[in-house]
Amino acid sequence: MATLGLLRHGESTWNAENRFTGWVDVDLTERGEKEARQAGELLLAEREAAGLDFDVVFTSLLTRAVRTADIALSVMGRAYLPVRRHWRLNERHYGALQGLDKAETAARHGEEQVALWRRSYDVPPPPLGSDDPGHPRFDPRYRHVAPAALPATECLADVVARLVPYFEDAIAGELLAGRNVLVVAHGNSLRALYKYLEEISDEAIVGLNIPTGVPRLYRLDDRLGPAGEPRYLGDPDEIAAKARAIAPSGNTPFTAP
Repeated sequence: MATLGLLRHGESTWNAENRFTGWVDVDLTERGEKEARQAGELLLAEREAAGLDFDVVFTSLLTRAVRTADIALSVMGRAYLPVRRHWRLNERHYGALQGLDKAETAARHGEEQVALWRRSYDVPPPPLGSDDPGHPRFDPRYRHVAPAALPATECLADVVARLVPYFEDAIAGELLAGRNVLVVAHGNSLRALYKYLEEISDEAIVGLNIPTGVPRLYRLDDRLGPAGEPRYLGDPDEIAAKARAIAPSGNTPFTAP
């Protein structure tokens, strides 16, 4: 059996400003850096208590995930671990909503419409135009990706469709070889993985809120199914409070145990 660790990046500058971020490359706040250090401390404590050590790390191509991984690994004394980065672990693309204030967008379009864009499983926001300077085809980090593969907007179902094949092609082989894997990514790319690993329904996944900077561990069997209950590391009350704090208005949140 191998262990899979999932970690949402620490608070970003646009998390703090309550803006739709998506594929826009923003950095961590001071609080986000602190969360990354705390995540590293929790994983270090798990190694000292239970012998858990990681062999390889995967991140998205976005700075907030890259820096969270770097900070956590440094705290763990594992800065030397191989790190693989891929755009398929990126956050969900929020299309034309990217950069907008969430409260102002709700006031303009109505809370019901914005809630549908934010949390329905299969309704994407309005797309970016192909000539919009913010379209990922103009970003040099995606210069080797076929333009047709790059999203102009996504719903969560789209994130599942682009992420699960990458998990099966690139990450699953490491786990099946008995290597422990840490994935540092984003709220929606990790929601897609939670859904896949825990077989969460389309209806239930819309209420899942993943706290920033809190590692979640999966002990996996030889079919990559959870062997026992996955668990967050840290204080349960603090984790639940973090999940409530990020729940969209009108959303009934639940935090995976």
